[in-house]
Amino acid sequence: MAEDDGDTASTGAVNLRRRLSCGGCGYLKDETVGSVVVGAPVDPFFRRPLWLRARCRGHVLWAYDAQHLDLLEAYVAAKLRERGGVAPGAPASLVERLPTWLKSAKNRAEISRTIRRLRLTLPAGRGGG
Repeated sequence: MAEDDGDTASTGAVNLRRRLSCGGCGYLKDETVGSVVVGAPVDPFFRRPLWLRARCRGHVLWAYDAQHLDLLEAYVAAKLRERGGVAPGAPASLVERLPTWLKSAKNRAEISRTIRRLRLTLPAGRGGG
């Protein structure tokens, strides 16, 4: 996903019990969340910055996890971007909401490099190197 100065972020009301945990330091937080943030480089429930984010073409390219990186990579690499044909199982609205700079063919190489760089930061066994 990508962010254009937070303009595309939205919130929605929910009432969910969520757990935030870190395998590295052992941090643990349980919380009932009243709203979620979608479309920004933060965790939708706890609003903490995402690990998978990097500057790219003057914007922030971000993903929630390895599967999200896979979807972005498939979309960017696709020569013909037909609705529903890029990433089976992905909601069509997700691809439709991608910012214009990420959809632009002229940015393809730089976006692909950034995705590869982000993938290298993933722990082994989670899509990383």
